Parts: sequence; structure tokens; C-alpha cells
Amino acid sequence: MQKINCLESDMLKTSRIFVVGATGAQGIPVVRGLVSDGRYSVLALTRDAVSARARALAELGNVEFLEGTFADETILRQGMRACDGVFLNIDGFNTGEKTETYWAIRAYEIALEEGVKFFVYGNLDYTLKKAGYRSMFRTGHYDGKGRIGEWILNQNVGNGGRMGAALFTTGPYMEMAFSAQTPMTPRIEDGVLTWRVPLGQGAVVHVALEDCAYYVRWLFDHPERANGMDLEVAIDHIRYADLAAAFTRVTGYPARYVDTDLDAYFAPLAAIAGLPAGYNADPADKSTMSFRDNFTGFWNQWKHDIITRDYSLLDEIHPGRIRSAEEWIRREEDRAKESGGETLWERVQPETLSKRPILKLSEDHRCGTL
Repeated sequence: MQKINCLESDMLKTSRIFVVGATGAQGIPVVRGLVSDGRYSVLALTRDAVSARARALAELGNVEFLEGTFADETILRQGMRACDGVFLNIDGFNTGEKTETYWAIRAYEIALEEGVKFFVYGNLDYTLKKAGYRSMFRTGHYDGKGRIGEWILNQNVGNGGRMGAALFTTGPYMEMAFSAQTPMTPRIEDGVLTWRVPLGQGAVVHVALEDCAYYVRWLFDHPERANGMDLEVAIDHIRYADLAAAFTRVTGYPARYVDTDLDAYFAPLAAIAGLPAGYNADPADKSTMSFRDNFTGFWNQWKHDIITRDYSLLDEIHPGRIRSAEEWIRREEDRAKESGGETLWERVQPETLSKRPILKLSEDHRCGTL
């Protein structure tokens, strides 16, 4: 991580943030964290400024909208010219690996040209590299971001005094383990909440969406330290036997984890297993990963404990962060009791599970436009 002086730190301070991916699962808490106290205003890119997710953002205050797509240089320029900070989180399941690579690079270049002061890139681990370039771990939607993340930090070595840049590296949201149409959607089997996933004794570095609000805000608040940083976040390395046990301790309802092989895992997904993981990718392009190939690498990285996190650093940056699956579950249950909303047990019932998709691609039924 490169050092910058106080004068350069002031040059990297921002007040208006152009957010790409604002209506996504991560984008909504990120925007909330930025505008919560009025220090920042947000210009949110959206294809539909009257959608339910956009309306929820508008209710936060200090949020305006630019209608369009990140896959349009004119739109990117318009948004970046109006702001001094950028948070870019491209939906790789929409674009596919190749398209995301081009537009992420181009977005950084345009931000630099348009005078943006600080650029935060929504990143994922470069799994293939971290696994020693073994193809059994290749995960397109991870590697596509991870390669660009490394490229941005390399560019930042020479450009960091002109436009600061940082990576915000996340992982599967904890909410995905209790939501429909995710890689780890559970089912009720004979009255027992059941996760059947090919995880073995491995662990998933789950992320709490509410903590994303704090971390991204911290990056913009502290450009003197964040410039050149790859902030890799998580709750913990969560093993699913521990997740099931925590659910039972907190809620009193039975839960279990059942390890399964890849063939059994993909059997119910046969209709989409051969389709592109990025639904707008060209299926005839031999570089396009199928859903099955992509998520084979995805589960292998967790099963074999490829991904690490520096939890002592996260404790320093965010002392109030969520530190365990049990703590996350308990918070969800307490909020449900206080608000009269659905408990987690109610949320995962067959008749209600599909009504609360956490991922925008699930809400769009993998039909969103670029």
C-alpha cells in the first residue's frame, strides 16, 4: 500500500459519489452508508429510476439518479464528470467475464480522465491465482473481478497521486444462505432446515451486507490510508455444520448441513447448468464459462480453504463488525421481533422463500439487460 502526504490526502477527499451497481444487494447498503449523515451525496446509476429498489434508495435522501447503463461510455462520462468519487460494482452474472473486464478497465480510465479523486472497485478474490493457477478452482465471476482489481492497483502505483484507488473485496453475502436462487439456498426437508452443498469440511467467507455500508464509507473517509489498499472483508470462515448449529441455538428450530457431491448438487439445476454463468455472455464464445463450470470452481475454493482474510485488520477498521454466523442470526431474529417482520425460520419456508430474493439477478430472473 503506497504512502501519500497530507496535501495529496486532501486532494483525494470526495463529497459526491457516482455509484455503479447502486440497486444491487451490495449497492443498497453502500449507498445508505454514504448518505447516512449528509457528508456525501450519491448519483446512482440505474436502468429504471422508478423501480422498487431505486425508490428505496430515493427515500434515504441525498440520492439522485442517472438512468442508463455502465456499458455506455457517454453515460460513464456523464456520471463521473458530475462527481468526485466513484464506487463501481459491476454485476458479473449479467455481463459475463469478458464484457466485465472491458468495462471495468474502461471505467477506471474514464474516471482518471474526468478528474475523479477517489475510485473504489467492488472486487472479488482472484481465486485462480490464489490457488496456484490450478483450473479446478477457476471461477469466472471471481477471477474476472480479481484480475481487474490487480490491474487497478498496478495502475495506481503511477496514478495514485492524481486519482486514488482502492479495492473492496467481498464474498458471498450471509443473506444468500437464507434466500432463494443463490448457490447456497436451503430447503425444508422433513421439518429440518437443510443446506445440501458440496463444501466438505471447508468454510465460506460470508459477508454481512450491513457491514458493507461501514467498510465502503471507511474507504472514502480515509483516502490517505485506503489509497492502494485491497480491503478484503468477511464475517468469518463459516463452516456449514457450524451455521446449522448456530441457527438451532438461536431459533430453536432444527437445521443441518449435508455434504453432497457436485453431480448431486447440479442435478436439480440441469436446465441451466450448461448455460453461460453470465447470462448476457455469448454461449458460442469458447471463453464463456458455463454455470456448472463456474460454480464447480466456486465450491472448490471454499472446500479447499483457498481464500484467507485478515480478521485483526477488520477488527481494527470496524470494531463493531459482525464476527460470527451466530451473531448475524441473532441480529436478524432480534430485528424481526422488534419490527414484527419475518423471522429467519419464516423466511425459509417454501411458500415465502421465493418472495425475498436478495440478489438482483434473481429478481430479474437472469433477464436483465446490459
